[in-house]
Amino acid sequence: MRSRPGACAATALLLIAALGAVRAVAAAPLVSVIIDDMGDSLQQGRTALELPGAVAYAFLPESPHTVPLAERAYAAHKEILVHLPLQPMEARAHPLALSMQASAPSRHDSLQQLLASVPHATGVNNHQGSQATANLGQMRWLMRELSLHPVGFFVDSRTTPNSVAYAVARAYGIPSTRRQVFLDHDPDADAVEQQFSRLIALAQRDGSALAIGHPHPATLSMLARRLPQLAQQGISLIAPSELIRRVERSVPTLPVALRMSPALGHTSHSGTAAAIGAPPADRPAASPLGARSASPATALAGPALR
Repeated sequence: MRSRPGACAATALLLIAALGAVRAVAAAPLVSVIIDDMGDSLQQGRTALELPGAVAYAFLPESPHTVPLAERAYAAHKEILVHLPLQPMEARAHPLALSMQASAPSRHDSLQQLLASVPHATGVNNHQGSQATANLGQMRWLMRELSLHPVGFFVDSRTTPNSVAYAVARAYGIPSTRRQVFLDHDPDADAVEQQFSRLIALAQRDGSALAIGHPHPATLSMLARRLPQLAQQGISLIAPSELIRRVERSVPTLPVALRMSPALGHTSHSGTAAAIGAPPADRPAASPLGARSASPATALAGPALR
């Protein structure tokens, strides 16, 4: 039975329209927002948790209100991160900031304690850390530790343009992204408004953008008003882990050190993995999310450390 030309043309037009709709959905800009420094203030924390949508919250370890607020965030189905204190360049360090001068066992124990102090956390981002995140050796140690801990993802807060944290996290197979906008580096209400507009512009230009803010009154007031408007602007507010899953490319496999059987009489090594500190073959990086692979060493090339 022959199809009529008009029917075929109509079907083709419907298919084209459907494909166009799919592309339009796929191209919708994506935005993630993280509220840092949660746990110090109970009232500000409660107000922050009332923000609509998939806003994520980064809690300072062992702050006085971290546990009850994190429990409240979990009950509200919000994404929770450990706001991990790291060494800054000039500012006074957080009292619990990881000291890279301590012995490796002491650092390991301190990190485990900090990670365990935030209930229901599935991710990590850095608090301060302009000195630590710019130090390749320190980031190798940290990401190696995080790759062996049940950490779902890492967000580089980029407190310095010299940060290598994002690249090293990916080299260790940790799903990662980085901050594009600080909403309230200047806490003035007008400045906060401008930074949120910048976030939207970046998402519309690049397809996605992530912002970090703090539980300041001006920030929370602005977000409570403008987050509900995102859908009308064709922008999707999603959790950081979902942003990573949808935007960040999968990490290609890096050749690691291979150890041949002693019965063969010799051992063969690959220097590539050792060059970036990736785990040797007899110590694979475990993950609660499944096997992770490392990225090329060239991903770690960056500006000179300050």
